[in-house]
Amino acid sequence: MNVETGMATCDLLDLHPELACTEVQFRDLGGRRRFGGRIRTLKCVDDTKLLAEVLAGPGEGCVLVVDGEASPRCALIGDRHAGTAARNGWTGVLVYGMARDSVGLGAVDIGVKALGVVPRRSGKTGRGEIDVPVTFGGVTFLPGGTLWADEDGVVVAPPGFSAASS
Repeated sequence: MNVETGMATCDLLDLHPELACTEVQFRDLGGRRRFGGRIRTLKCVDDTKLLAEVLAGPGEGCVLVVDGEASPRCALIGDRHAGTAARNGWTGVLVYGMARDSVGLGAVDIGVKALGVVPRRSGKTGRGEIDVPVTFGGVTFLPGGTLWADEDGVVVAPPGFSAASS
């Protein structure tokens, strides 16, 4: 069952085939396998300074979607960033890139999906953009849209969509 709708992503797509579904296979790494919420976005490659700043702010039940351009060079999230996010009310982080500290991530009560893991840490220069449209896996993620994630995948709706009222 999905946090927001009370149903699995596959059932949500059956009811709303117009919704987007990522074509990328993500690895579940966080302590929660099912999560959802309003989308916030971050575009950053091999750098986590902005990620740390965003996750240190109030999450308010949101999911941070991070476009790391699928870089395999270094991790964009680990157990410390995930712990900060969980303490600040984020429900999940979807990373189009790598993670690290996979054992520690599994102990944090937050949803984390990433392409894989690598032990190398990222740079800290602050390069990137916050709350801009990002596109990967056949989906454009818009700030203010909604994301649902579970063991079957990731489903995305544009801003203004309401699964509860349809």
